[in-house]
Amino acid sequence: MTTPISPRLLRGGLVVVDPDSGAVQRVITLQYNPDSLSRAFQLKASGADGAAHSEALRLTGPPVQTITVEAELDATDQLEFPASNAETVASGLASQLAAIETLIYPTATSVQDAAALMAAGMLEIVPAPAPLVLFAFGRRRLLPVKLTELSIVEEAFDPMLNPIRAKVRLGLRVLTVNDVGPNGRAGSYAMAAHRQLEQLSGRARGGRLTDLGIDRV
Repeated sequence: MTTPISPRLLRGGLVVVDPDSGAVQRVITLQYNPDSLSRAFQLKASGADGAAHSEALRLTGPPVQTITVEAELDATDQLEFPASNAETVASGLASQLAAIETLIYPTATSVQDAAALMAAGMLEIVPAPAPLVLFAFGRRRLLPVKLTELSIVEEAFDPMLNPIRAKVRLGLRVLTVNDVGPNGRAGSYAMAAHRQLEQLSGRARGGRLTDLGIDRV
């Protein structure tokens, strides 16, 4: 008897990349893929009230796309096998949640360095650089993003008050060439996502005018 081979289930997540070298610093995988993913678009067009007629059909750049993802984390299955999940036994989901939280913090070293520069009399402190974060959701969706919202609801705890079940809500703003420019590591990811979108659009099956009840336009 042959055993049927199930297709490998891909998981969504975040990839943290060095913005200069492109080296992958961390991969944060969603334990369970969300049931839904919300996307909203704010168009960038030049046809404002009072603008010239020639501007009515012009776009000034890619739209601002925001993504909202709600993911669930549950340590129950891992706690059933303590020998191979020592970290989960010791701290529950705390380390997994911390991996997400650190994406919205400057590093402790950069904070200390900035404090030292201020103490030395520096009048202007350059903000600490942030890592480049990519949102991955399938092979055809790899987007450079900026985290704009993070909320965590811890729903259950172990005897040491470590969270063992939680819900995470992520708000992401997709970065485009308007944000990061066409060059550089972030720009290359933005342009690749733009091209991928156009390629997918070109594969869509087109309709006919008669489907809309009209003969010509």
